[in-house]
Amino acid sequence: MTEVRVRFPPSPTGYLHIGGARTAILNWLYARKHNGKLILRIEDTDAERSTKESIEGIIDGLTWLGIDWDEGPYFQTDFSEDHARAAQKLLESDQAYKCFCTKEELEAKREAAMAAKQDVKYDGTCRNLSPEEINAKESAGIPSVIRFKVPHKEGVVGYDDKVLGRIERKYTDIEDFVIVRSNGKPLYLLCNVVDDIRDRISHVIRGQDHLTNTTRQLLLYEALDAPIPTFAHMPLTLDLKKAKISKRSHGEIVAVQFYRRKGFIPWALVNFLVLLGWNPGTEQEIFTKEELIEAFTLERINKSHSIFNYRKDDPKFFTDPKAININAHYLRTMPIEEIGILVKKELQEAEIWDDAYDAEKKEWYLQTLDMIRDRFHTLNDFTTSGRAYFADDFEIEEKALNKNLLKHPDLKEWLPMLADRFDALPEFNKESAEQAARDFAEEIGVKPGIPINASRAAITGLVKGPSMFELFAHMGKEKVVKRLRDSGKYFKN
Repeated sequence: MTEVRVRFPPSPTGYLHIGGARTAILNWLYARKHNGKLILRIEDTDAERSTKESIEGIIDGLTWLGIDWDEGPYFQTDFSEDHARAAQKLLESDQAYKCFCTKEELEAKREAAMAAKQDVKYDGTCRNLSPEEINAKESAGIPSVIRFKVPHKEGVVGYDDKVLGRIERKYTDIEDFVIVRSNGKPLYLLCNVVDDIRDRISHVIRGQDHLTNTTRQLLLYEALDAPIPTFAHMPLTLDLKKAKISKRSHGEIVAVQFYRRKGFIPWALVNFLVLLGWNPGTEQEIFTKEELIEAFTLERINKSHSIFNYRKDDPKFFTDPKAININAHYLRTMPIEEIGILVKKELQEAEIWDDAYDAEKKEWYLQTLDMIRDRFHTLNDFTTSGRAYFADDFEIEEKALNKNLLKHPDLKEWLPMLADRFDALPEFNKESAEQAARDFAEEIGVKPGIPINASRAAITGLVKGPSMFELFAHMGKEKVVKRLRDSGKYFKN
């Protein structure tokens, strides 16, 4: 195999969405698998829609995901002269021609073809204009586009797709397509091919929505006397209604930065997005970076489109449940020091970070994360459901309030009384706190679970969590006593 050179060429007309991210990831995996190069090329020729903010967003999104590139970012507009020279070369070699048909004329041709139930494609009106006719039209100021001259011959344009197998299209089914607009600017079809030739791209890994482009681009490669890369067309990412996921139709729910804000671990999102369009041939779903690079092959990219089960009606499971579950797995299993770094950023943004966690309280901080992470799904959970561990201004879950704290009317008096028992303990640890709580329950004549579960609600705001007695000891006497004494605020007078 020659050097593997792949590219990710996003259009900077919005944020990096999960479909684009998946394309970048699969190209990155293939490059890393074969010790090749990934080129980042920003296709910014759409001047009206391309923005600096979008470019920054794409680069920031890729960086956050951990997708690094070896060359670039290159910008397509920097190579406009290359595109113009290629168009001129095709004109001079009689493989392209100037077309002077107006929009009105083309629309009339289209309507006539539809009325006759014929294929709607350009009929080649300007294909064989003489030099004199061309000069006359240009002298009259009639604008023109440049069309590629598709060979008039039998047979097919074909290639072996690494995902879909053999793809063929008859020459007679391909119209003479436009490669340069009337304003002199080359179109994507030509620019993309010229850029891939210049960048020595060996493999084009992209979505199946480019299938109609590929056969036309094969003709351009041949006309420009350039080697043709290997193609692999990935399935598209669809929503539950089988519509293609897009920035315009689905909004921020499909933006990479949305998942960053929602508390996803970068590699967890990468892991999920790979599985949207590829399978390893085994039951394995969780991969380290090294495992995924080793396992990845183009041949195991799915042929059928994948379904992205996004949801807007559930604040907890706001997106594909599989994505949530994979992220939760990483929260449970990553080294606690790595989780500590990620959660620190969340706590800082929530303005509840204590610098002491970096020094004398570091061990307590990491132990806290280890105690509570098994029930969490995203990093955001540490500042919402887990806020009580790091701040005194936390909200109590409605279920914890009604099921545990308000379960018995006398808990309003009992919890401060339990606080006094704790406060009087010479040593406050798991064993002494448990004994004091059970003795207190026996004295007031109730099951131990009543004051103990109510204590959890008052101390953490949650209905479930770590062992209550471990929690007492971990939170410390001062905090436990204060929150139990303050619990009266939750009761109606």
